[in-house]
Amino acid sequence: MRILWLILKIGLVAGFWSKARPKQVSVPPNMVIILADDLGFDDISFRGNNEFLTPNIDALAYHGRILQRHYTPAVCTPSRATLLTGLYPIHTGTQHFVLLNEEPWGILENHTTMAEVFQAHGYSTNLVGKWHMGMGRREYTPTFNGFDQHYGYWGAFVDYYRRMSKMPTNFSLGYDFRRNMELEYPPEGSYVTNLLTQEAEDIILRKSGTEPLFLLVSHLATHASNDDDPLQAPLEEMEKFSYISDVKRRTYAAMASKLDESVGRIIQALDKARMLSNSIILFLSDNGAPSVGLYSNTGSNWPLKGQKNSPWEGGLRVPGVIWSPLLKNRGSIFHPPIYMADWLPTLAAASKIELDLPLDGLNLWPDLVGGVELSDPFQRQREIVHMLDEIWNITSYMRGQWKYIQGTTIDGQYDRVLVQRDANTTDPRSLDYEKSIKSSMASLSLRKYDRIPLSKKKIQEFRSSAQIQCGYEEEEATPCDATREECLYDLSKDPCEQNNLASQPGYESILQEMRERVESLRSTAVPPKTGGSLLPYDPSYHDCVWSNFVEDEPTDYVLQCSYESTPCQG
Repeated sequence: MRILWLILKIGLVAGFWSKARPKQVSVPPNMVIILADDLGFDDISFRGNNEFLTPNIDALAYHGRILQRHYTPAVCTPSRATLLTGLYPIHTGTQHFVLLNEEPWGILENHTTMAEVFQAHGYSTNLVGKWHMGMGRREYTPTFNGFDQHYGYWGAFVDYYRRMSKMPTNFSLGYDFRRNMELEYPPEGSYVTNLLTQEAEDIILRKSGTEPLFLLVSHLATHASNDDDPLQAPLEEMEKFSYISDVKRRTYAAMASKLDESVGRIIQALDKARMLSNSIILFLSDNGAPSVGLYSNTGSNWPLKGQKNSPWEGGLRVPGVIWSPLLKNRGSIFHPPIYMADWLPTLAAASKIELDLPLDGLNLWPDLVGGVELSDPFQRQREIVHMLDEIWNITSYMRGQWKYIQGTTIDGQYDRVLVQRDANTTDPRSLDYEKSIKSSMASLSLRKYDRIPLSKKKIQEFRSSAQIQCGYEEEEATPCDATREECLYDLSKDPCEQNNLASQPGYESILQEMRERVESLRSTAVPPKTGGSLLPYDPSYHDCVWSNFVEDEPTDYVLQCSYESTPCQG
């Protein structure tokens, strides 16, 4: 009898505790995306470049996964639209060019954004930095498109210190820096990269443990500023790179260094807030660097051909890294192609959010999180529409190992390798590269999640494996003049687009398949959102401010806008 009573008592107690004990609820992971602007493919040091080091970005790569073939649209606006909607530029009307500040379009009209998806599922959604999706009407701006908070600028870029910008048109300088809908006036002399980093840190520490965090840090760095002073960095940062003789390149190195510091500080803040254990961190560039020409910043896409605003790999293939303790295969390279549109379905899947949206992107979360990788990264015949511009008559299309190009930009001026790696200019820290990585802010925070400690040998192997080997010597390859002929490349053998197969026998059927598929895709394109600027949209009619100029009445006076005409606080 006593034994029976004990059994009943134990059962009752166990039943009580099973009901009283809180159920283990799966907490959605925090999402942190750090987006660089116009950063070159070879301007991070995890691929072997020693000209200047990026120890925090490299540490994120070595502790996480390098996205070896990460692709984006070739310029800013379509890249951001693709990230936020999961759609090709031909399906958002951004297939022609960037949105100029004075153009009256709202790129995200009639589209559901990534921020809206996460906002609807209980996330705190925050944008720090660049928007570039339209500002003419209030409903075009961030807080009307899924972001609870925005701190930064609505347009394409700003001066790093004075936060004003002038488009490459006859429009005036205008002030462009806000907190949500209100103009924001940071202290004089504040450097934008530091401001954005501090804001990201504050959001992380303020939101710690309250609700899942979606944070998009959309940096100005390393985009050029206005033509009168395009490359800007703090003097003390430039002094670290005094060994670089070219002043422009030295300034760019300092700009990239502040970006790298930002990555380290954001990771450190997540660690301090005890959020790293349930976070996904992405580091990406929005497109390739503009090495020369309009808004050039000296960035290097070596060894890839082309640059920003071109149909070549140098404009489309960018640095990409993902880290999360949820990844089983951390400390490895992810070789299959991944496209900017993939991040909406991929991150939604990571948070177990079911989507019912039209999407061009794919859910790659099972591949990224799993420990098994395809032996042949080309075997899935992945399709990506890089460019399909009917105004400039440019096509850049990839399927599996094949890439098809017809037409090009700026009369082919960018259709070559524009910058060579400088092996004679080396960062002194590269003498003990591994120490620089392991002592970085990022590594000190991330290493506690490593299954196997990051060793010197592992870093060396990782760095070597991430380098790109071009497939041909110059004299062996058949070049392509995209202004006059079709180009076809086998990227599995020719990642640097050196050998045109379109002019060689045996590839007629592949060419025909590519042409037919391009025409099929062309039939799905929406009209491009371009043009439409009017004189009353000029900042000189709006107190020298980039404003909601379609809605806001122009003033009955016209100002001569300059850096000294920043509108007064209040």
